[in-house]
Amino acid sequence: MSSAPATTKDGLHPRNRFRTRYDFPRLVSSHPTLGRFVKDNGHGELSIDYADPQAVKALNAALLKDAYGLAHWDLPPGFLCPPIPGRSDYIHHLADLIGERRGPAVRVLDVGTGANCIYPLIGASEYGWSFVGAEVDSAALRWAKRQATANASVAGLIECRQQTSAAQCFKGIIKAGERFDLTMCNPPFHASAAEAAAGTRRKVGNLGGKQTGTLNFAGKAGELWCEGGELAFIRRMIAESVDYALNVGWFTTLVSKSEHLPKLEKALRQAKAAEVRVLEMAQGQKKSRALAWRFERS
Repeated sequence: MSSAPATTKDGLHPRNRFRTRYDFPRLVSSHPTLGRFVKDNGHGELSIDYADPQAVKALNAALLKDAYGLAHWDLPPGFLCPPIPGRSDYIHHLADLIGERRGPAVRVLDVGTGANCIYPLIGASEYGWSFVGAEVDSAALRWAKRQATANASVAGLIECRQQTSAAQCFKGIIKAGERFDLTMCNPPFHASAAEAAAGTRRKVGNLGGKQTGTLNFAGKAGELWCEGGELAFIRRMIAESVDYALNVGWFTTLVSKSEHLPKLEKALRQAKAAEVRVLEMAQGQKKSRALAWRFERS
């Protein structure tokens, strides 16, 4: 049975720590809870059932501890459990956008940081950046604060702030005169709870998971869906960003559907953005992208 990393995961950023196949024996030695989920995948290799949310959560905890020494990461039931390699890729592409600058002088706002607090944890660990994580859900905010303060190596680099309006991204979070080098966001992709549930069932089916009465992948309404879906959400973000042009270097957000880009680029032209970039990302056959824009500063 083979267990050592052998192949590179195509498409991931060259600095991504998760480009090679997972060394499960090493991960289990670092995080023993993972051990009960690791099995032969039928092809003579060790793996987990990626349709099992408990297995994915244990894998995430092991990856964060092994790669960054973050020994305290967990999630309450029902909250979104993020894939670590893809989340890490977004961070690395943002680093490229600002010339790989490192250290706490680089300030980043994570819009909708979630209970997992994954972007601040990775960004603070990889580059030493300072983060503000904004979150509208009070329970998610409490967990995000717990993730940050429980890990001493990043505790001083992450601040979590309550967003009081689900309709706003920056207002109520960015203070007068406050400056951020970057904003980032993983917006809710779906337009309704039913659409989100259907997407989850497709994902589970693609992974070979059993269809049950409960969803195998978690996520609250604000994490998975909002009225109008990601197109409406990002349009609101673009409109609001105009008022914070002097506070932010680059505004960025993930865009799950490439067909949304022309409409969003039109919205940015109307907002008179000075520069717009599309940061292309990939993991195997899965393609993703981040939209980045900035304004002229007077």
